[in-house]
Amino acid sequence: MVSATYVSPHVALYDLHPPLDDFRSEVLHGLTQPQKFFSPKFLYDKRGAELFDAICTLEEYYLTRTEMAILRAHAPEIANLIGSGALIEFGSGSSQKIRILLDAMPQLPTYIALDISKQHLQESCLDLAATYPGLNTIAICADYTQPIDLPSLPHLQTKHKVGFFPGSTIGNLEPGEAVKFLKNAATLLQPHGGLLIGVDLKKSKDILEPAYNDAKGISADFALNILVRINRELQGDFDLNQFRYEAFYNPIGRIEMYIVSLADQSVHIGDTRIAFKKDETLRTEYSYKYSVEEFQDLADRLVSILSTSGQIPISCLVSIT
Repeated sequence: MVSATYVSPHVALYDLHPPLDDFRSEVLHGLTQPQKFFSPKFLYDKRGAELFDAICTLEEYYLTRTEMAILRAHAPEIANLIGSGALIEFGSGSSQKIRILLDAMPQLPTYIALDISKQHLQESCLDLAATYPGLNTIAICADYTQPIDLPSLPHLQTKHKVGFFPGSTIGNLEPGEAVKFLKNAATLLQPHGGLLIGVDLKKSKDILEPAYNDAKGISADFALNILVRINRELQGDFDLNQFRYEAFYNPIGRIEMYIVSLADQSVHIGDTRIAFKKDETLRTEYSYKYSVEEFQDLADRLVSILSTSGQIPISCLVSIT
């Protein structure tokens, strides 16, 4: 485990961010597949995180305001279930939703924020520490979809750790990947842990599609920003004027988001040439929507895997939007 950098007396930062070579290799792997794709985790550089924050305030994007209303309505009950110990947020972003819980839990000693955007993570944790000076705040910059070892600190040795995974972010994972993530989370939170998770329900495409393709074009800017990041960090030469964004609801139960090439063209990442045909799509994200029964089936798969491996299933509280 890397050592901490104390960015303030109350905030310790552990930098486990994937190295640039990993970013390059994953991007090139995705761009050389028959269906080109990027992992959505790469959308969240500092600018991408800021754009996503803007998306969360849009009228069309119902998820954030609905989930925050659920949290406000049930914060005392949730706080009672969490008790004292360590609260671990997967994909903390701007740490806005966690404030609802922290306001209801003045006794909570430790908060751990896990996020892949280092600068955004550091800024949000410093702001949290200023608001909650009695809270031990630990920022871990990492790919939280992969197994993570928490630092060996005395206030993390508590037997009671609770994970917080809001925003329906689990919908960005294929169902098999979602089970893998939940297994990793259960391992991190054991023994006697719990998980509070946000899941978006299936609903009309008339509601879903505008949420991911807003009238102001911020969703498009968010998706296309990954091309800007590749140009900056990987010596790419994407011409953003030669690509557009589209999002639509697939009736199998997911929103699909793509960058579409407007012409036959070639782009380069360093010395590697990537060919695009006119109207060829590059997938940036899926967002799976679940019925209650479908998510219960997912949880049952997790319980079966944990039981087979001899692990203790964690308790799970689901917030649905």
